Amino acid sequence: MFELVQALNDGAEELKRRSPNPISLNAGCELFIAFVTLFPHESDNFAELKKELEQQGRKYAAEALAFRDKIAELALGFIKDDSVILTHSHSRVVLRALLHAHKTKRISVYVTESRPRGLGLRTYEALTAAGIPCTVVLDSAVAYVMDQVDFVLVGSEAVVESGGLVNYVGSNQMAIIAKAANKPFYALAESFKFHRLFPLSQYDLPTHNPNILSFATPPSAEQGSASASAAPAASTKDSGNLGRSSPPAERAMTQEQIARNPGVDYTRWVQRCAQEAHVGILTPEGVSQYLVGMFAG
Repeated sequence: MFELVQALNDGAEELKRRSPNPISLNAGCELFIAFVTLFPHESDNFAELKKELEQQGRKYAAEALAFRDKIAELALGFIKDDSVILTHSHSRVVLRALLHAHKTKRISVYVTESRPRGLGLRTYEALTAAGIPCTVVLDSAVAYVMDQVDFVLVGSEAVVESGGLVNYVGSNQMAIIAKAANKPFYALAESFKFHRLFPLSQYDLPTHNPNILSFATPPSAEQGSASASAAPAASTKDSGNLGRSSPPAERAMTQEQIARNPGVDYTRWVQRCAQEAHVGILTPEGVSQYLVGMFAG
């Protein structure tokens, strides 16, 4: 058994090494390894045990596909008719819940653009294709739109032991604004995303590294002078368009600038209302108790 667990740990480390955001992957691997460790069996040899573990693993994987449908059904309880909902980025479980609610209720959705990857646009396209009124809002306009919504609904990369939430960057500030505006904040998550992690700050997340929020080396004097000398040439090129108004060019972050920013953030439990998993609606305290029971067997 020791060699099997060691092999699973090695495999999990290799999977995490290949993933740019391994938090949810780490939670799933951790849960499966705990399952293998605590699995009661009466096998006479390792071959039988391996076969039984494989069968149970495949059974759980098949059942996991239905978790989002269970969460969508549970979410109907707090999605009222004519609700205006604010969501963040793109979450498959949130999208499933909204599409399911649209079958029986009238809802409207604001979704953040979620830069730099623009994942909110995927949510917008899916909702509008289904006939749900939807508007994309800037990430910086969350406070502006908050008074227009009934509640906030987000997904999660992981739910941690404190009852806190790890999700796409921007979720934390959204929760802070929702709390200030006295708006309910709900997070939807499958139970295999419950993670034995207890971060005290953003910098305790496994995705944090020294490059995030580091200061770039300023360009040298030679580079600066070269940029300055190139500017007149550009203005000369455009001299024929003097007197004509043209829209300003849109600026975008470079890949290096994007790499210096976090991909996920941590939302503390005091800023949220409830977590919802396929096992039911849980308060932050309930999340902690569920995690203890999950890994205690």
